[in-house]
This record gives sequence, structure tokens and C-alpha cells, in this order.
Amino acid sequence: MNNDIKNNWQLDELKRIYNQPFNDLIWQSHTLHRNYHDPNKIQVSTLMSIKTGGCPEDCKYCSQSIRYKTGVEIEKTLPLNEVVKQANEAKNQGASRFCMGAAWRNLNDSNLKKVIEMIKEVKKLKLETCMTLGMLTKIQAEKLKNAGLDYYNHNLDTSKEYYSQIITTRTYEDRLKTLENVRDVGLKVCSGGILGLGESIEDRIKLIKELASLEVQPESVPINMLVQIKGTPLFDSDVVDEFDFIKIIALARITMPKSYIRLSAGRDTMNDQTQALCFFAGANSIFYGEELLTTKNSPINHDQDLLKKLKIDLT
Repeated sequence: MNNDIKNNWQLDELKRIYNQPFNDLIWQSHTLHRNYHDPNKIQVSTLMSIKTGGCPEDCKYCSQSIRYKTGVEIEKTLPLNEVVKQANEAKNQGASRFCMGAAWRNLNDSNLKKVIEMIKEVKKLKLETCMTLGMLTKIQAEKLKNAGLDYYNHNLDTSKEYYSQIITTRTYEDRLKTLENVRDVGLKVCSGGILGLGESIEDRIKLIKELASLEVQPESVPINMLVQIKGTPLFDSDVVDEFDFIKIIALARITMPKSYIRLSAGRDTMNDQTQALCFFAGANSIFYGEELLTTKNSPINHDQDLLKKLKIDLT
């Protein structure tokens, strides 16, 4: 097995890997995982919403879009002291990275000043910082970097071919441009996608191919299982088969061996056995906390019990 990082995966090649017998696929991904990571350690991040609701985008999965009636109230940007308070709580619960998300289409200069202060204060707590604020210009990315930001999250969500079925208010190229701007200023990239949007298996494989084909692969790759929100167009969508989900985790690990592969949204619906197989297949990061922005997450005490059973430590 060639363990070198490669950015020129072919679709047929990835299909062959994905479609091999389950045990062979998981063994391949686990073996590669051990070459680059400690298989018994998990990185923990906490994600909070610093600005909730009122987003003008039409992402069909999102509770925060102003276009859908989901019961999410529009709130102002949280005050600095509340952000610092929650960051401190996250650290005390074992998180090493604090991620802050805002329901904006793109970052404007007025909000830029606010988030820069948040970054500086959270960094004082000796936490890694991550922001997800929509589209960024290169100048804005540079200012965030200078403030001490470590990671910027901007998910591709799905394949390039299926993307327009989910979002029409910004293009796939817009997303790639933001990732380029972030990378150009030296920020680490956090980018992944969502399974369960009505996409095909091939779309999922194409998403992994897109991420793995970036000139520098993302340091962090969140893989979400759709949390169905009443009022959004994707409510009552078909549920993702758990074996298919595990196989995508394995494919992400094989194609991006150095990256942290994060189990993100949807973990509260996964049983312990599914999560354990995901960890074996190469997932080595999770989100801690009762909520991910506006959606439910696995309870912290349950996560602690599961990791204790598996004898997995926090990094």
C-alpha cells in the first residue's frame, strides 16, 4: 500500500476502494490510520453559535436560513464575555479547540472587528481557535490570521455536480475560492461535507475526491450526517445507511491520511457500535457539547462513557 499523500485520485480508483469487501476496506483504512495517528486518541472540539439565525442563503438543510420556518429565532452577535465564558467551559470539559460559527453569507468589516476580539480572548485560554463565518476575502483571512486564528471552516457540503440541488445562493467555485484565500494566508483549513442530502453514493465519493484533490489537503475534515430539521426542504429525507457512512469515513482516511477526520453533526443518532467502527476506520476527532450551532449533539457524559469503554484518550 502506498502511504504517500497523493492529490490526483481518479474517480474509478476511489470507487474500487469504496466497493471492496467491507472488512478489507476498514482494515486498509485502519492500517493507514495507525501509520499517521495514535489509534487510541481523539481530538475534541466544541462548536458554538456566536450569531444565530437570519442567514440569507437557501441551503436546504439549514435551520438558520431566513427562507424556512424552523422556529430558530434571529439573534444578535453574542457579547464577548459570553463567548469567553463558553470557551472556558469547553476547555474544562476537555476540548482543545473552540470553534465559533455565525449565520452570515459572508464576513463584513463591521463584524470582522468583533470576531477578531473573540479570537484574541479565546487564544488567551490556550485553546486552538476556529471560525466559520461564510465567504472570506483574502484580506479578511489575513486579518483573522494576524489575530491568532488557527483554523477556518468552510465545508464543500457535497459533490460539485450535486451542489446546485442543495444551494443556489452561492456557487461551488465561491466555496473553493474562500478555501484558497484561507490557505494563501497560512491558515489551516477545516472542510468536509454532509451525507444524507439526497445525494448518490457516487456524489459522496466525488466529495471525498474534491477534498483530497486540494493542493494542500485540509488539516481537519468534518463528516456530517444530516440532522433533519422540520421546516427545511430536506426534512423527512432518506436516512443514511450506517455502513455507507462508515465506508465514507474509511475512504476519507485512505485519501487524506494526515488529516483529522471528525465525526460531526448527527452523532446523537448513531449507536455506540457505529461510532466505534468509525474510530477504527480512521475518525479521530469529535465535537463535544450539547449543541452544534442549533442542532442536538451527543451528550458529553455519554461521549465520556463511550471513550472510556473504548479506552480512547483525549489529545
